[in-house]
Amino acid sequence: MERLIKGIVNDPAFIQGVAWKRWHFHADEIIVKEGDVAKSLFFIEKGQLRVSVHVELEERRNITTGVGDLGKGDLFGDTCLHESSVRTASVTAITDGCLLEINGERLGEYLDAHPSKGYSFYKKLFEILFKRLSNGNRRIEYLLAWGLRTRRSAEKSIPIFRKI
Repeated sequence: MERLIKGIVNDPAFIQGVAWKRWHFHADEIIVKEGDVAKSLFFIEKGQLRVSVHVELEERRNITTGVGDLGKGDLFGDTCLHESSVRTASVTAITDGCLLEINGERLGEYLDAHPSKGYSFYKKLFEILFKRLSNGNRRIEYLLAWGLRTRRSAEKSIPIFRKI
């Protein structure tokens, strides 16, 4: 993806300041906040970032938990690729670094005008999203197994699944 993104942002038709901009960030800086409405995605050139989400455990008990770390070459914010959308997670810098903020609408227009680059971009994006989905499914499996083990030990004699 890095070579593809660099090729797009270096194309004179994809104007810096309009279609994209470069950000330098510092450790502990909030890059995006969960719930904000935005229309851009980000590509990390340098540095480490942490993705976190807000979880409501009970009525008045909430936590913010890290769901993954990102680094050089990673892309995030892709839910805002084609239209303004609500950010589904917060992203905070772990280290100093640099990223590219890419306007999703302008990127879509560019990729429509350059179909071979568009095909390559979406093919790579699909691979990234599939990997994230697989990782998410694995986490759900682990959490489900943990929950079932915890419940089973709490209710030692009560079966978890009952035939109806």
